Amino acid sequence: MSGMDVALIVCGAPLASRTPDLVQALVVDGWRPTVIGTQASSGWLDVDAVAAVLGEPPLLDFRQPDQPKRGGSPAAVVVCPATFNTVNKAASGISDTYAMGVLCEAIGTRTPTLIVPMVNDKLWGHPAWSGSLSILADVGATMLDVNTGRVGTSAVASGTGDDVVARFDPLWLSGLLRAAAEAR
Repeated sequence: MSGMDVALIVCGAPLASRTPDLVQALVVDGWRPTVIGTQASSGWLDVDAVAAVLGEPPLLDFRQPDQPKRGGSPAAVVVCPATFNTVNKAASGISDTYAMGVLCEAIGTRTPTLIVPMVNDKLWGHPAWSGSLSILADVGATMLDVNTGRVGTSAVASGTGDDVVARFDPLWLSGLLRAAAEAR
């Protein structure tokens, strides 16, 4: 990967159902996305719809030893949606899955990284949460508020996931991603 290649990491939260829309917005904006799903995303992620847009299905696991290596380093990484688990693991440097490996490498190399947390208000107050957000901000990750589309973060009120998903505009993501990559 290079230039306008972007790794789109998708976690297991309701916004994962909009992945085909996110991919389409990135393609229209000139990006070449590769979708990488966590295991938890598989219930939310429409593999066939992603493959219809990209010509290839999402990557969900490490390659097998007999398979060729996958591309190079992406120009940018997007995590949308980012879950409580993924954000905390990334801040702690836990690289136990393919998706986490890509994210941890991006953080380690200071690759422009855009994170869209979709975390409910019950988890938002956990003591590890604010520390994890601070760590990721300190290394240059940009947070996009899933509720407003602005830089920042806010909790998702429990039970409102469907409303948040319906209001989310993929153009929020592609515009902020372009600005982050241009600033690099």
